[in-house]
Amino acid sequence: MISQLTEVRVARAQEIPFQTNEEEIARERVFRVLGRVIFALLLSLMAFTAIPYGTAEPWWKGFFICCVAAISILWIVDVTRNGGSPIGSARLLLPLIALTAFALLQTISFGDSATTGIAIPGWKAISADPFATRFFALQLLALIVVGAMLYRYIDSERRLQTLTHVIIAVAVASALYAILRQTMQHDPGFGLPNLKPDQGYGQFINRNHFAFLMEMGFGLTLGIIIGGGVKRERVMIYIGALLPIWTALVLSNSRGGLIAMMAQIVTAALLFTMLRFSRSERSEQSQRKAMTPWVARVVLLSVLIAGVGIGTIWIGGDRLITRIEQGRESAPVEAEVRQNSQRNQIWRDTWRMFSAYPIAGVGIGGYWTAIPQFHDASGVHTPQEAHNDYLELLASGGVIGFALGVWFLISVFRKLRENLLGTSGFQRAACFGATLGLAGVAVHSLVDFGLHMLANAVMFSALIVIATLPPLQKRRRTSRQ
Repeated sequence: MISQLTEVRVARAQEIPFQTNEEEIARERVFRVLGRVIFALLLSLMAFTAIPYGTAEPWWKGFFICCVAAISILWIVDVTRNGGSPIGSARLLLPLIALTAFALLQTISFGDSATTGIAIPGWKAISADPFATRFFALQLLALIVVGAMLYRYIDSERRLQTLTHVIIAVAVASALYAILRQTMQHDPGFGLPNLKPDQGYGQFINRNHFAFLMEMGFGLTLGIIIGGGVKRERVMIYIGALLPIWTALVLSNSRGGLIAMMAQIVTAALLFTMLRFSRSERSEQSQRKAMTPWVARVVLLSVLIAGVGIGTIWIGGDRLITRIEQGRESAPVEAEVRQNSQRNQIWRDTWRMFSAYPIAGVGIGGYWTAIPQFHDASGVHTPQEAHNDYLELLASGGVIGFALGVWFLISVFRKLRENLLGTSGFQRAACFGATLGLAGVAVHSLVDFGLHMLANAVMFSALIVIATLPPLQKRRRTSRQ
């Protein structure tokens, strides 16, 4: 009897490890699927934000924030049950987290302010518009969460390729839609009800905002091509995607967009020498084999520079020349009513606002509320933005907010340079393309505010992730997607 009980216990003990292994395998499958679902939801959300006017209206932005919050619940479940670091590059995101906290600090009430003739006391805070500042903080936090999830779930070159292809596909689809709308729209509404003929471009109400999206798609595609990220037989596919993006960018007649595109080409020529081969590519035998691709890339880059320059003038034609001439002249009505709506006049008034509140600014997102007291004009036109994101950050966030922005830019630049020199294969080409996209946005942001459109901000965040992603072949897997 005792021997029979002993045999039963031994048999049960032998069954436990098998049951444990089966449970672990099932658990791995569940979280592998969960990781794929989260990644697919992120890509779908990125593509969707480009549709409703670039997610420009507040309620569309609120919908985006709610979607990110819903996806982040799955992210938290994955991190809690599957382990690993929740984000892949905490140092890079730290300046943005600090900027979010600073924006919320600007909305804290330091007591009520009484106004003569108004029964309800005002909200005394650093921000001139606490609600707008808090809404900005929510949007920035949502973008941070999106970036953190991309850092975690891009754990292979295949997923990196998928992300780049989604960005390029969104740019191509937007470009084709813009060209069709320009040639076929005659009445209000072209898929989207608020689109009017001869107003804006593509799905954007402002042609300059459309140009931001094209610049990012143009830079990413161009960088992948000349960075050697695709096989020879697939180069024509990427060139075929590049052509509608470039055509739509030129036809949009955005002066800032054209300047940004030229800056991207110059950046590509300057950074081309920074692309280095990996250790296997640096061997003597492989260097000889690699000379031919390098010569081909130099020739391709030269042809692209000449083709873009000549093609821009040819396709843009009289509309482009007229658009450039309009930037040099001011309308006579402008002088009569003294609107002071030219960019240099807005920049002057924005600098006056910064001089009045140099430390903490007037509140990020509160620019439009604070500028009227510094805008020396008749009041017919009141600027809503500074038409210069750097100057607006300086005026809205003061020295503190601007310093946080500089901290973030330096962090991105250091990691970007490290990846250009230290990665290889498709990741290096994607990093090079993302760098060109970021360079175009950086130049265009000197004269416009395209990143205020959430669609552009999401794509910009994705480019930052691509450019600063740790080397995939060296990083440890943080989860079992």
